[in-house]
Amino acid sequence: MSRTTTVPPCRICGGGLQEFFDFGKQPMANAYLTPGEPGEAFTFRLAGGICDRCTTVQLLEEAPHDRMFHGGYPYRSSGSAVMRSHFERLADTFLATELDRPDPFIVELGSNDGIMLRKIAAAGVRHLGVEPCDDLAETGRRNGIRVCNEFFDEELGKRIREADGPADVVFAANTFSHISFLGSVLRGIDALLAPHGVFVFEDPYFGDIVRKTSFDQIYDEHIFFFTVRSVRNMAAAHGFELVDAERLPVHGGEIRYTLARPGTRAVQPSVRTLLAEEEKAGLADPVTLRRFSDDVRRVCTDLVSLLRELRADGRTVAGYGATAKSATLLNLCGIGPELLSYVCDTTPAKQGRLTPGTGIPIRPPQAFTGEFPDYALLLAWNHAEEIKSKESAFVASGGRWIEYVPDVRISAA
Repeated sequence: MSRTTTVPPCRICGGGLQEFFDFGKQPMANAYLTPGEPGEAFTFRLAGGICDRCTTVQLLEEAPHDRMFHGGYPYRSSGSAVMRSHFERLADTFLATELDRPDPFIVELGSNDGIMLRKIAAAGVRHLGVEPCDDLAETGRRNGIRVCNEFFDEELGKRIREADGPADVVFAANTFSHISFLGSVLRGIDALLAPHGVFVFEDPYFGDIVRKTSFDQIYDEHIFFFTVRSVRNMAAAHGFELVDAERLPVHGGEIRYTLARPGTRAVQPSVRTLLAEEEKAGLADPVTLRRFSDDVRRVCTDLVSLLRELRADGRTVAGYGATAKSATLLNLCGIGPELLSYVCDTTPAKQGRLTPGTGIPIRPPQAFTGEFPDYALLLAWNHAEEIKSKESAFVASGGRWIEYVPDVRISAA
């Protein structure tokens, strides 16, 4: 899945990038068209490499930000009970450990619909959500939080500092890895943070992507795929120190990184432990990366073979969860309506539309429960426990789940 091509320099340090995967031309992961609507012409090469200097894994080509983050952006953090609980617990942690001083101030980059900051606001703490998507910014305001409807960069960080004073916490969830101009963002955070403040962010962990072969985590929005080693290198290059790294079970495996100014916080043992684990796993080793590419090819081959066999036997097969990451899987494997009759999804903005690039109809959950298919491809696999609990009647009726992370298999529970 890799090929020789001219690659750009590393966005973090300017080092050389070594390409190790190429998923071909892909559409925008959230380009859900209506039936009969003219096709989305924009595609980009979804390929990535690793920096031979700082070891940051990143896409070689990026899609325009205004195509990814716009007024119709469909994802809502509060759409999952698991994620609502996750962010509410985090808000409690911040309130107890970082915002327990006089007149504290917290800024969230990519505040989405405001699920985390809503609890912060209810506690009477000064806050600001920075959200570039118009609809999400307005939803956040309706949820009672203060929102700045812009992209965060160095200039905005300075403006916020001037208007509101220094921040005790700058936080970002599934946002930092989406931004190509991280140098400007980190300079803005440096300008905004109080001397003893922290920058905390959580994003998909490349170590889990490799271990689970969860290659569908790679799509247009995710420009960077961090490891503890690469974040430590990036932090040091911008005047910060990585002081904590916490494994998280959400979204298929993430890490919550905490950065502070050098010497202001003790470095937690988790940093050393995870660095050692990454070294042992060979995450920056070309052999490991080639094996990952081979594993992706194997999963695609096995999944398409299974779907073709089921359809040839007259079985009905639907998809569950029109996720952004499913665009990578469906387009890379060439899975269209001939293999998946439809995909059900709870997001109203996606219903009645078609999956990006592959044109599979997206239907509301009622279509799934009205007449169960024989099999359901679990595209929202990172919410498997929540979905299987909700859809227990599907299995009780004789239905079976098809899963593909880390391997293709059929399961009843």
